[in-house]
Amino acid sequence: MKDIVWGRILSVGVDEIDDDHRKLVNIFNILNHSVTQGEPPEYLAAVLEELINCTVWHFSHEERLMLKYGYEGVEEHKAEHRELIRSVKELQQEILQADKPVAEEEIEFLERWLTGHILTADMRLGFHLSQMM
Repeated sequence: MKDIVWGRILSVGVDEIDDDHRKLVNIFNILNHSVTQGEPPEYLAAVLEELINCTVWHFSHEERLMLKYGYEGVEEHKAEHRELIRSVKELQQEILQADKPVAEEEIEFLERWLTGHILTADMRLGFHLSQMM
């Protein structure tokens, strides 16, 4: 599996959100390399925990900006955040309980989870914020 490469296509046009996204992409890439290198499940779970914690913080950051700048889609966006966190925590539990290495499909799920949210919901938010800030 390839790394996620940060580029203009992932930029939402708001520096503070883009900075958060770069950090999340970096942690994802650490996880991806760890899976490829066959790191133990405990280490993978720890990296995934870091990704989850940073994502939760980032989502709070986005939600604060939504409220401050009157984003109309705030409730839908927050619901998507909750669903994303629920699904990744579920995956984390599966990894912790499994006696097998992390599958490529699981890494692909996380990659789609991260980039899909940035390219859809966050792009809409970024457009709104870039006009309001």
